[in-house]
Amino acid sequence: MSARPTSPRPGSPGRAARAVHRLAGNRAVRAVGLHPVVARPGYWFATAAGVLWGAVLGGFKVSRRGGVIVCEGLPRWAFGRGGTTIGAAYLTRDNTRESVLEHEAVHRAQWKRYGLAFIPLYLAAGQNARTNRFEIEAGLEKGGYR
Repeated sequence: MSARPTSPRPGSPGRAARAVHRLAGNRAVRAVGLHPVVARPGYWFATAAGVLWGAVLGGFKVSRRGGVIVCEGLPRWAFGRGGTTIGAAYLTRDNTRESVLEHEAVHRAQWKRYGLAFIPLYLAAGQNARTNRFEIEAGLEKGGYR
């Protein structure tokens, strides 16, 4: 009997990521789960939640710029890295360069296409931006990844 490792090797996908890949690989699941009738309400819900979170925590500093709804002035614990896009809402403290907003507009389009399925798909793509297909599609340089 061989011993099974208790945690995945560094860089290898975890059990949840493998399950997401299997489901995403299923044509029927993709056809239903990514159909606009299913995905779009998830995008709208994520946008509403993101704007509410960003507006309340950012003192209602909300504007439309670069194809996203920018919520500025948030505390650093309220978003990831330099900023996070949830639906069409971009949450940040002050990272609003034009190139960053272009990068985040691509993430908004990804949210619109995948709806709430974007969350597990993004996580399954991995934490390393250089190998995460969603970050690569959005443009690593524009997003500030060097």
